Amino acid sequence: MIKVSDIARKKIVDMMNDDGFDAAKDYVRVGVKSGGCSGLSYELKFDKQIGEDDKIFEDNNVKIAVEKKSFLYLAGTILEYSGGLNGKGFVFNNPNANRTCGCGESFSL
Repeated sequence: MIKVSDIARKKIVDMMNDDGFDAAKDYVRVGVKSGGCSGLSYELKFDKQIGEDDKIFEDNNVKIAVEKKSFLYLAGTILEYSGGLNGKGFVFNNPNANRTCGCGESFSL
């Protein structure tokens, strides 16, 4: 399961509306790909469809789609949003990550 903080939910809904998506029926797609300074990096985008290999979750009124291969890396992650002058945008608090890079966009197990 992936959790979504209240601040991240508000930002997701606002961004989905701005991009022509409907938070009530469309998905936030969360994934992991090879790359980044720590070996693996996070992917985050909006999607209107789900695939047959997707795991679907809903937390805090946000529908989340994760491909099964990425789910093993993301189980238990909390998606947060850090704004303001020193904010980084979306932040993945991933209990599976042994090491993260300074920007927080990549990790290793």
